[in-house]
Amino acid sequence: MIHNEQYPQPDEAKAVFSRELLAWYQAGNRNLPWRKSRDPYRVWVSEIMLQQTRVDTVIPYYLKFMDRFPTVKALAEAPEEDVLKRWEGLGYYSRARNLQAGARQVMELYGGVVPDDTEAVAGLKGVGPYTKGAIMSIAFNRPEPAVDGNVMRVLSRYFCLEDDIAKPSTRTGIEKLAVSLIPEGAAGDFNQALMELGALVCTPKSPGCLTCPVMSHCAGRIAGKENELPVKTKAKPPKPQIRLGALIAGTGEHAGKVLVRQRPDSGLLARMWELPHVLLEEDGAAADKPRGRRAKTPAAPGVRASHGRRAGSQAEPDLEERAADARELRRLMSAETGLIVSARSWLAVHEHTFSHLHWTVKVYLAELGESGRIWSVPLAAAESAAAYSAAPGRGGGENGGKPGSIDRGGDSGSDISISELSISAGNEAGGGKPRLGSIGGEFAVGETRGASAVGESGGASEGLAPTAGAADKLPPGYRWIGPEQMRELAFPNLFAKILNDYWDEAD
Repeated sequence: MIHNEQYPQPDEAKAVFSRELLAWYQAGNRNLPWRKSRDPYRVWVSEIMLQQTRVDTVIPYYLKFMDRFPTVKALAEAPEEDVLKRWEGLGYYSRARNLQAGARQVMELYGGVVPDDTEAVAGLKGVGPYTKGAIMSIAFNRPEPAVDGNVMRVLSRYFCLEDDIAKPSTRTGIEKLAVSLIPEGAAGDFNQALMELGALVCTPKSPGCLTCPVMSHCAGRIAGKENELPVKTKAKPPKPQIRLGALIAGTGEHAGKVLVRQRPDSGLLARMWELPHVLLEEDGAAADKPRGRRAKTPAAPGVRASHGRRAGSQAEPDLEERAADARELRRLMSAETGLIVSARSWLAVHEHTFSHLHWTVKVYLAELGESGRIWSVPLAAAESAAAYSAAPGRGGGENGGKPGSIDRGGDSGSDISISELSISAGNEAGGGKPRLGSIGGEFAVGETRGASAVGESGGASEGLAPTAGAADKLPPGYRWIGPEQMRELAFPNLFAKILNDYWDEAD
């Protein structure tokens, strides 16, 4: 077991490793598009794209990106939206933003030429120790280490290093060891050979020791520990979140379009576009408890005590769960944005894992209020359990239920008629429980009536007055788009897939 952070090794083992590995690489390596040039900009772009992403995934994105942004200047001067759109599908979008910010630094500080200077390259936005080493060694043939997960695995096995590679001190020691292995004048090829060996032969599971060019001196293999190394502390699993998403179809002048919104300027997926969605559960607990009373639904087998399903479940929710989801979607969207969102039908469940979060998004086809109207409804009324036991018509329940009123929760003292917050179907026989109404085989929950349907006088009731200019006003960052805007706006993979599937079916 070796704990010296300098990792001194026998000269013979080091010499064999460097000589045999370089010969193996030079005899035949993968024909990758970024290897056709030593241009530092192209090396830089490829290395950023390859972070946390498979080579075969990167290739088409790299080619399209370089076709659109062939120079540092082209990237620096491009609109961010254009850069993100060309990156769409690769994920980890902060990489694209940092790459463009770095390109602007190169334009401002170095006249558009990536400098042949280690400290200058290290100072570029988004360039860490690995990327710095890759650029300096591959583009400029400088003896700089380029240590990533592949390299740490290869060197941990070959030299039987049993320190935890998740620790910064271990990485520092391996970087020093890697520098000592670089053959004079062959820094670029050697570093790429190390990466190649880790990607193709010395893989995380089932390493191909019999085809390894350095197997004869591999201390880990000789000790029978090739499957145990490297030692790495398991990362904390991403926090599970269940979210409710709304694919809101436009009506009237917005027919054929859907409502999307732009994320904030900072944080996760900054400034990208998405479908409206709300957080329902986090770590198995409700993210936000509604004020007032809410009917409780007993959990079915395989379903959490709340109305959300376990993350990872792909089964279509039953009607009871859909009703609960629709109530919460309406309540939470109203609280966050003032929009009244009425779920109309189930679409799908989609999952996506970020480095620290795992999203399960239950997506519903929805409308704004009724006929595209935007309503300002007091939250206390929208979330009250009593609001869901009204009759399907203008009056009382199907089985004798009587219309009632709900306190607005404000200072005016006026009430809202429950009939204006009906669930479209009335009560189940003798039960007093809300029942789902059928519209074309689907369901309508939490329906909000338009002004023409509210009140006998033809105007809106006092508690359900539409916002001024409601048909046109949207919260900041929201807009209606058609399929043609999908070519212009950058969406995270999760929402791009949902929307593309929707447009494909619409065609």
